[in-house]
Amino acid sequence: MAELAIDAAGSFTEQAARRAVTAAAQRVGIDSSAAEIIRLGSNAVFRLSVDTIARVAPSLEDSATADKQIAVARWLVSLGYPVVRAVDVDQPVEADSRVVTFWESIAPETVYAPIDLVAELIRRLHDLSPPPDLDLPKLRPFGRSDDQTPRFDGLNQEDGEFLRRRYRSARAAFDAMTFPLESGVIHGDANVGNVLLDLRGQAVLIDLDSFSIGPREWDLIQTALFADRLGWHTPEEYRTFVEVYGYDITKWDGYEALADMREVAMTAWLAKKAASDEKAAAEVHKRITAMRTGGSRRDWGAY
Repeated sequence: MAELAIDAAGSFTEQAARRAVTAAAQRVGIDSSAAEIIRLGSNAVFRLSVDTIARVAPSLEDSATADKQIAVARWLVSLGYPVVRAVDVDQPVEADSRVVTFWESIAPETVYAPIDLVAELIRRLHDLSPPPDLDLPKLRPFGRSDDQTPRFDGLNQEDGEFLRRRYRSARAAFDAMTFPLESGVIHGDANVGNVLLDLRGQAVLIDLDSFSIGPREWDLIQTALFADRLGWHTPEEYRTFVEVYGYDITKWDGYEALADMREVAMTAWLAKKAASDEKAAAEVHKRITAMRTGGSRRDWGAY
């Protein structure tokens, strides 16, 4: 999951992102005059036309990730794998202290794929081996051991201290964990929210920010967690996912520990928005209370 970065250019607002889109689009010959904001989160997403989407990353520090996204998309397209396609221009584009990428629109409206197609795409992805010239990073969901722990300034002192402790603990536990499945190419944020249907009804993988080399279990844990703890998938949907993918992570003795880590990662990502988003702050407090007390996760909101 990406962090909402604020750089020297100031707050990452819609207006700031729009300036970057306008400058970047002009540079590569794309019309952005009708740009319409779709989402403002870790990235800003604009629809420029019926055919073109622009994504704006908030900081020049995101350049390497943007380079990776474009390279991964073009590699997967060359294999015939159904993935969001990068527009055929020289990109990513640095503009107004942001990083802009351009993508072919999948469909005019967002329609999420059914769980069987989600499982099929993940399974197909895990069967791939990257080419030697595609330098994929190692999955580090909590950063390196010597990285600073996020401050989580938008939280109250008690919540912030709790989440920092859990974050440090998750980092150490993840690095020490032994996984039963072979490490390899993973999406890094695989879940139903990142698989859309195109106009032909074909499932298409999107959001390549976290694409990396790592344990395949990381691509399975969210679907299991969504079903088991959050109730976002029905038991029948999860059974379908397992049947199509071919492995049930909940039967592994490390499942509960990895699910705990994924909860920390999900909450830490959202906590970085808490200082500027009251709704996000309230959601983070609710999640931390549940993690602290062992309470139900069934009322957690989706972000």
